[in-house]
Amino acid sequence: MADRVTVIGWDGSPLTAAARAALSAATLVAGAPHHLALPETPPTAERIRLGSVALAARRIAAHRGTAVVFADGDPGFFGVVRTLRAPEFGLEVEVVPAVSSVAQAFARAGMPWDDAQIVVAHRRTLRRAVNVCRAHSKVAVLTSPGAGPAELGLLLEGVHRTFVICEELGTDREQVTVVTSDKAADHAWRDPNVVIVIGGTGTIGGAGAPVANETGWVAGREPGTEPRGWALPAAAYGGEQELGEGETDRIRAAQLARLGPRVGDLVWDIGCGTGAFTAEAARFGAAVIAVDRDPDACARTTAAARRFGVHAQIVHGTAPHVLENLPEPDVVRVGGGGVAVVSAVADRRPERIVTHAATRDDAELLGRDLTEHGYAVECALLQSVELDTRAWTERKRTVVFLVTALLLDRTV
Repeated sequence: MADRVTVIGWDGSPLTAAARAALSAATLVAGAPHHLALPETPPTAERIRLGSVALAARRIAAHRGTAVVFADGDPGFFGVVRTLRAPEFGLEVEVVPAVSSVAQAFARAGMPWDDAQIVVAHRRTLRRAVNVCRAHSKVAVLTSPGAGPAELGLLLEGVHRTFVICEELGTDREQVTVVTSDKAADHAWRDPNVVIVIGGTGTIGGAGAPVANETGWVAGREPGTEPRGWALPAAAYGGEQELGEGETDRIRAAQLARLGPRVGDLVWDIGCGTGAFTAEAARFGAAVIAVDRDPDACARTTAAARRFGVHAQIVHGTAPHVLENLPEPDVVRVGGGGVAVVSAVADRRPERIVTHAATRDDAELLGRDLTEHGYAVECALLQSVELDTRAWTERKRTVVFLVTALLLDRTV
């Protein structure tokens, strides 16, 4: 095993005294070609071009001597330190950090970033990274080949965002470009790059930038800026529209619990009605596409999202036909349309589907269709009785069959 392993972060600045001292004593140096070409690298040291960090870690673990591993930016932030410290390698590392590429990117844009979401986009995680960009106003994306600005822009079709693309930060070839998301695929971008994705209230530069988070105390979206609680009553959505049968607060609570929307998910809300479910799923950090054939329902859903300060893509159209060109969902709430819509949704293989029926016969039809599509089906009769507490008399009663489906062969 290597006697000592030092991980050096590099941001284009001159190496620190600690970094130079570790490098001068190294008998093995691992890094990208531009790291290995640094004049401070000992000419007699074994050199490893860093591709797979895991393979490099195995060679370092078998090395007799002292090792240095270079990484761009802060190696402890989505960097090589996590892999090197994995138990199977048994390496103890010292870290000489540098400014992270995310911090550099926001500095080049002149923007604060304590309120930003930060994601890594690989080919296997690209769809989830895009969903975070759909759901949040400010996202930094650490890209990789095949999951870069062009791919982000293509998958954000129908959602307007501004991209600040920072290429080869800290090098002589550094370049910062601002484009709209729909134009990102028209260019060839150099790796490595960081993409700052801005939408909604985000503003590039100092002038006109929002100041609501100047006194924030936690990174990311600050708690306490929205109503407390979930599955809120009609009054929370303006009170102008009576909540539909499948939208009442008790039923919505069960729907949210069964679907469990989370950051990185794409939720379809088909038959969005008042927008109550859409707004609350988005409050969990998920991306939401709300669909309804009624333009008034689409307008109400837009207003509900704005009321709660969340993002949602609103699609006016009739299911199931309008669903054909939508991106793949993770979980789906079907608020209307019956078996035809549920069957079309099941064809897209989301992990979970929740819907409701007014009668047992309708519930059985839905359950049978979902079972034939390979889902495990659960059905519960939900009854809620709203009381007038002044006289303790019944004011409203709701009875529905809640149908939940879990895809059996999907790995998540």
